[in-house]
Order: sequence, then structure tokens, then C-alpha cells
Amino acid sequence: MNGTKTKMAKQPEVVRDWWIVSAQGVPLGRLAAKVASVLRGKHKPTYTPHVDTGDFVIVTDAAKVMLTGDKLRQKIYYRASTRPGHLKQQEYRHFLARQPEKVIIKAVKGMLPHNALGRQMLSKLKVYADTEHPHEAQQAKPLAL
Repeated sequence: MNGTKTKMAKQPEVVRDWWIVSAQGVPLGRLAAKVASVLRGKHKPTYTPHVDTGDFVIVTDAAKVMLTGDKLRQKIYYRASTRPGHLKQQEYRHFLARQPEKVIIKAVKGMLPHNALGRQMLSKLKVYADTEHPHEAQQAKPLAL
């Protein structure tokens, strides 16, 4: 044995950066995949699967996100109240018009771990429908897609 050990990140040692990305004209899936990767911390050499090593991400222009093909009409979001006959469905174009922030949050949430760690990672995502956001003081770096 040569004495080399794998370094595991610990929560107090994690250094978090702020990233900003515009969703204007970007396909939803590509945007969500890149944002989820940064939220998990996979872009860092200190990535550790069981520790939240990710950074904060600000997504602007959520109302201008793009979908390919005819998904504006064909893609449907479902939600249920767990009562029989209470399944609600909504076309993507209506969902996007009413709640553009939730469209991106829902897409990113599906690409994160489905446990407490994933919920902690999702709390570092900040989504806004237009270009204005209250995080100017963080001096976020632009995220390349």
C-alpha cells in the first residue's frame, strides 16, 4: 500500500460559488441537466456523492425557455390530490404561462437525488421569470451551457 487515500469532502469544508444562467432560447432538458450537475457539485474536483458540495444557481428568463418539437402542446403536467377522480392535467404552454419558475424547478428536481440530500441541493436553486433578481450582491459568474 502506497499511502494514497481518497479525499472525501466534509460539509464545513465546502466552498460555494454563485452561478447565473439565462434560460432564453435554451431547451429545457439541456438547461435542467447542466443546472442539476452544478447543484450536485459534479463540476468540482471535491465532488462527494453523500455530501452536498454544489453551488448556488440563479436562472433568469424562465418564461422564455424553449421546448423542441410540438411539446408546447403535447407535453402534459399532472398533479393529483390522492382523491379518486381528482387528477388534474395541464398542457405545458398553460403551465409555462402561469408559473414559468415552477417549470424549471420541476425539471431540475427530477434530475437530483430523490431524498433529503436532493431537497437540500434544490434549495440552492433560484429561478426568476424575467431578468431581474435580488442576488446582485453575490456577483454570480455566468454559467456556460
